[in-house]
Amino acid sequence: MSMRELVVLGTASQAPTRRRNHNGYVLRWDDEVILFDPGEGSQRQLLHTTVTATDLTRICVTHFHGDHCLGLPGTIQRLSLDRVAHPVAVHFPAGGAEYFARLRHATSFYETAELRVEPIEADGQRITLRCGTLEARRLQHPIETYGYRLIEPDGCRMLPEKLAAYDITGPAVGELIRVGHLDLDGRRVTRDEVSVPRPGQRFAFVMDTGLCDGVYALAEHADLLVIESTFLESEAALAAEVGHLTAGQAARVATESGVRRLVLTHFSQRYGDPRRFHDEARAHFDGDLIIAEDLTTVQLPPRRVASAG
Repeated sequence: MSMRELVVLGTASQAPTRRRNHNGYVLRWDDEVILFDPGEGSQRQLLHTTVTATDLTRICVTHFHGDHCLGLPGTIQRLSLDRVAHPVAVHFPAGGAEYFARLRHATSFYETAELRVEPIEADGQRITLRCGTLEARRLQHPIETYGYRLIEPDGCRMLPEKLAAYDITGPAVGELIRVGHLDLDGRRVTRDEVSVPRPGQRFAFVMDTGLCDGVYALAEHADLLVIESTFLESEAALAAEVGHLTAGQAARVATESGVRRLVLTHFSQRYGDPRRFHDEARAHFDGDLIIAEDLTTVQLPPRRVASAG
């Protein structure tokens, strides 16, 4: 059975605290295991989860500020130490290629793992995966920054009672799905007659940014949105100055974009009580709301299912 969940490694911005590690997030999505923004300490945080470096298939870096990438050297070296047999793709802003090269070879080690270095070179760049499409969108921050979203293509859900009515069973079901129709006793049965639409799921990852078109493009109809909320509204002016969001802004984005489950993270060390983020966001968003904590797991919400009509 496929697994789709977010594993939170760290939730601090800029500096870790006693309770919060630097950033780090792992998305399990079928056969993809994607590590987003490995901050300092991410390798150790993995040891407290059921994810291992060997599981990773892809690494996505939004930008090259330290709290989002200082875990890269240890993670990359661990791939070679564990002799990971499969290639691991790495995506990051192309303008930061020199930073990536430095981090990749920060110390001496034997690189045996196969890294496929695939920089993001343009807003809207898409990477085709077996499970869907990974898309990068430009964000608004003092340095080149991209957010990511994973989009599963729409499909259909076959209706057993309607298949039974036409006596369609076994391999014929697969042919109907693949071809779109079957010819039975002189009558053509189409896929639409025995199924209902099944919207594809969407995951979005939005880190350091001010409000911009890219934020909304990433968040649009996301089943699960992971988004920074570095500040509270009392520091809105500072947030705008340094290219960050408040909890209230993130929540309004979620509401306006039709997000189903909202995960707030990347909290400034100036705040000790996470309930303040919850209370501020709840005033603007009435869906599923999660204030991220280190080493927690968040499931994607159940798939939207269209009615049979």
